[in-house]
Amino acid sequence: MKTLRYLLLAAVLVLSYTVSAVAAPVDCNKKIESFDFVVDYSGSMMMKNAKLKKAKIAVAKDVMHRINAAIPNKSFMGGLHTITPNGTLLAQGPWDRAAMDTAISKLKASFPIFGRMTYMGDSLSTYESFLSSMQRDAAIILFTDGANNRGSDFVETCRAIYASQRNLVIHIVSFADTPEGEANLKAIAAMNPASVLVNAEDLATSDAAVEKFVLDVYCGEGEAVLVLRGVNFAFDSYALDAKAQAILDEAAAVIKQTPGKNVILTGWTDSKGSDAYNAKLSQNRANSVKAYLSEQGIPASRIKALGKGKSFKYDNSSDEGRYMNRRTEVSFD
Repeated sequence: MKTLRYLLLAAVLVLSYTVSAVAAPVDCNKKIESFDFVVDYSGSMMMKNAKLKKAKIAVAKDVMHRINAAIPNKSFMGGLHTITPNGTLLAQGPWDRAAMDTAISKLKASFPIFGRMTYMGDSLSTYESFLSSMQRDAAIILFTDGANNRGSDFVETCRAIYASQRNLVIHIVSFADTPEGEANLKAIAAMNPASVLVNAEDLATSDAAVEKFVLDVYCGEGEAVLVLRGVNFAFDSYALDAKAQAILDEAAAVIKQTPGKNVILTGWTDSKGSDAYNAKLSQNRANSVKAYLSEQGIPASRIKALGKGKSFKYDNSSDEGRYMNRRTEVSFD
């Protein structure tokens, strides 16, 4: 049976310890060996995103940081390149989260809009030898608005890449704001059934969207883990605060994408306190999450809540380890 488990981290917190909203999935069967962030660096990407009120390239940087934070702790090869114009901010090599964050931060959002023409097709075609050198299976994550006003056809270039590159998938983070750009990106995504096309605004504003994207791109079949941080309980309480409810709203949206399957909520605590106390507390918090998800339209008959008490999966001697242990796992049966 295939199981996809969602760790709603801190859904069983004992303390009000808080960390960043998106964290790396703790378990994942690797789907790919290498990936590369390929960023459209043309003038149109310097224009503002209408919804988020900031330059598209600035949104792209934010999204890349969020994806990078959520990549599983596995041995990938990774890099960061720009196109139109072409450039290398991080050469392909053993992926390191901190090094990638540094490279992402080097992307500039202050270039002039005009005079930076968009040669998407030409730029991508010059990367053929680089693409051939990537370890397989490989993923290109393309950040672009799909505009192409000079040079060879962007869509046909991607078709040629697929014809020459085996076991490589082009995924798209879309900033499209014109019919032409949107049509180009949809056409490219349609070339490969494994390709993921996602709106940049979703990744910029939704932890659940980031986690789903990372699972789809980086994780293969079998048991995978999605981590949403920021669901906090007060000390010795199992009442959900407003921030917890917002994150569980996202979890409910993900669960609704698997209609007909039963949901199992498994609650855990860290090692502090007695076994009996933690068994009861974990059950109460799992029940609290169940009740809230039911209020969001997930039938209670689909949900089973289990309190497992103390967890030793992570190091209980550190704040971070205890935080990771205090969790609710959401699996589908």
